[in-house]
Amino acid sequence: MTEPEYPGSNPTWMGTTATEDAGEWVIRGHKWFATGADGAAFAICMAVTDPDAPEPHARASMIVVPAGTPGYDVIGNLSVMGDRGGDWASHGEVAYHGARVPLANLLGPRGRGIVIAQQRLGPGRMHHCMRWIGVCERAFDIMCRHAATRQIAPGKPLGTRQIVQQWIAESRAEIHAARLIVLRAAWRIENEGLYAAREEISIIRLTVARTLQRVLDRAIQCLGGLGMTDDTPLAFWYAHERGARIHDGADEVHIDAIARRILKSHGMTRG
Repeated sequence: MTEPEYPGSNPTWMGTTATEDAGEWVIRGHKWFATGADGAAFAICMAVTDPDAPEPHARASMIVVPAGTPGYDVIGNLSVMGDRGGDWASHGEVAYHGARVPLANLLGPRGRGIVIAQQRLGPGRMHHCMRWIGVCERAFDIMCRHAATRQIAPGKPLGTRQIVQQWIAESRAEIHAARLIVLRAAWRIENEGLYAAREEISIIRLTVARTLQRVLDRAIQCLGGLGMTDDTPLAFWYAHERGARIHDGADEVHIDAIARRILKSHGMTRG
């Protein structure tokens, strides 16, 4: 979906187009942060197929583009925090130079690309939060083991320092809280449906991403110079998970959505 020329926080605004010609879609456009484009057998391209549709969410469709299609070009992997990654763990830049695929390659109904994406994004955010909590737990264990065993003086482990104890206590409390709100959101999705859980999904995406950043920062601070090296996974997570507060809707987008829903329930009309 994401294009370098347009803001990723507005999924209805994109420049990639797919037009019909002789029983085929002809796709032209430019994408980046195409996760896993490196080595993929096919791409799923979000393109504007109905630019004149009155509803913005009905203008784009999803189209399957097999790798090797003439006009489909994986330019390369984006360097994210100094690492281009590879295979599934990468974010590609992709160009469509008049790539042609059969009309049957349409994924779902025409004009429903944004709707399909939104149906995936809600559970996708849930998946991210579950993974981030796992990263938090591993970082927390690394921090605690280091605090318990690292000697700062004979017979005096690092964990005797009050500030380190504060990092540990706050991290434990925040991870527990994050896990509970994710479980609540999952319960609402299962019992009330995805639409009813929209507010909870925004809340967990915002809260767990920020919890992740704080826990990783404390763990690195606790380990000192060791935390900056690749002898532990902390530095890798710190670099690669900073995007947690940007992708699948930046923090600010979710803050706006949460606040608007709450204020609407208290009688505020949108100006």
